[in-house]
Amino acid sequence: MISPIWRPCVAAAVLYLILIQPNHPDAMTWGALLAFPLEWPAILLGLMAFGASRAGHVLRGILVAVLVLIAVLKAADFAMFSALSRGFNPVSDLALVEAGARLLTGAVGPVLAVLALVAAMVVICAVVALLWWSTGVWAAIGSSKLFFRGLTGSAALLSAGVAAAEVGDTLGRWTLPAHIPGSAFSARVGIERIEMIRSTLIDLRKFSEAAANDPFVGVGGMLTAIDRDVIVVFVESYGRTSFDTPLFSDLHLRTLERGQEDLESRGLSMASGFLASPTKGGQSWLAHATLANGLWVDGQTRYGAVLASERKTLFHFAAEAGFHTAAVMPQITLDWPESSVMGFETILAAADLGYKGLSFNWVTMPDQFTFAAMDRLLRAERADERPVFVQMATGTSHAPWVPVPDLVSWDSIGDGSIFDPMALAGESPDVVWRDRDRVRAQYRLAIDYALEVVLSYAALHAKNPPLMIVVGDHQAAGFVALDERPDVPIHVIGPNNLVDRAAKDWGLSQGLIPSPDAPVVPMDQMRDRILQSFTDPVPDGRG
Repeated sequence: MISPIWRPCVAAAVLYLILIQPNHPDAMTWGALLAFPLEWPAILLGLMAFGASRAGHVLRGILVAVLVLIAVLKAADFAMFSALSRGFNPVSDLALVEAGARLLTGAVGPVLAVLALVAAMVVICAVVALLWWSTGVWAAIGSSKLFFRGLTGSAALLSAGVAAAEVGDTLGRWTLPAHIPGSAFSARVGIERIEMIRSTLIDLRKFSEAAANDPFVGVGGMLTAIDRDVIVVFVESYGRTSFDTPLFSDLHLRTLERGQEDLESRGLSMASGFLASPTKGGQSWLAHATLANGLWVDGQTRYGAVLASERKTLFHFAAEAGFHTAAVMPQITLDWPESSVMGFETILAAADLGYKGLSFNWVTMPDQFTFAAMDRLLRAERADERPVFVQMATGTSHAPWVPVPDLVSWDSIGDGSIFDPMALAGESPDVVWRDRDRVRAQYRLAIDYALEVVLSYAALHAKNPPLMIVVGDHQAAGFVALDERPDVPIHVIGPNNLVDRAAKDWGLSQGLIPSPDAPVVPMDQMRDRILQSFTDPVPDGRG
């Protein structure tokens, strides 16, 4: 039994630990224990002032329910940040709970999965019981004297006001803030989720309306003009700065000019332009979702809403047109449950590509291996006679851009071990990133490598070329790119008849270097443009 003297201390400690519970793995440090939650004195004083009354019991129940809900949200955040590097959206991510349960069952078996679920419920019940006991202890401290209740009530309101002011100053910060004294972190999590739910529901309604009014739904004969494989390549961090900033353009333009000359000599056609990406500096998946869905997805809330909207992506339409749809994503190293609603029949993540070499720091494998693995697993002598429609994301030009591999002959790639000496070459990122000029120099080389891989792959298949739609996902961070615009290049590479369709319909410049005054097209227009440009009209006018 806990002695009466220590009961308030233990009860206060329970409330304190609930309030400082982290929602991000990075916050699991001893330093987090030094945080001072501003809600804490407001709760304790409020319980002393009002908790012993009849209305106080109701308020205690509401308080416990709110604290438990926020604790569950923080735990969900922690799991999502650990698995998917993003927080939990109570609206859009509910659909992932079932997928997560299936994944857990497949990983550990049904018995352990059920035990884990039961354990989670026991923990939640224990938290409810502890909070009810803790709030009851502090409610019992209160006095029936009007003066005391007024004094503690006033102090509680003052503390609550300070916490509310802090929340108001910092509201809108999505990721876990630094654990510093004077943070109303739990209150902010709750308020941010209310705002997130509201914004998501608004976006979901808009996106659901767009899905319901999609002019392409129910139309047959889509993409009939394409008689070959299609590869949509997102080149990481490839932006307009490669064309307009001398530090980068002097190298990248030469690479594109040489590549254009080589591909033209092999009978291939090319056309290029600029798109406006919904993101800069990171979050490539927002660009992927924007192009695939034909909706402007410029944040995590909209990303969650579009996943839940049942909007048909470019890849859904490709599957209906008879393509084998696939995603080749070498930087996906954890489970990717969202992919189940994106229209991909096959998902090839990092572990599926067969790379046995060393990683290049954060980059799991060189881009050249990714292209070779795609050929081996999707395009070479497959039993499935359907052409493929692939989304691929490159990785080498992702930060930290150290080290940058070299091209090797395509026949020598094997299991990727040939790249091991390159993975060990050069200085470490922590050395290079001390100097911004060196960071930019590495970025310059990494983008050039990515372009060389894309152009070399197109040349490799020139005799029977796929239709390649090559898009920059976003500009690098401003201090690296030296360009704050959202513009990214788009290149279409392939047989003359298909490239000409795109060039004419999309206003592209011939070749690999867009006209400097080319119009910048929002990326969300590309889904519809691809469907329109590569669909032949049915003679009798029926879809």
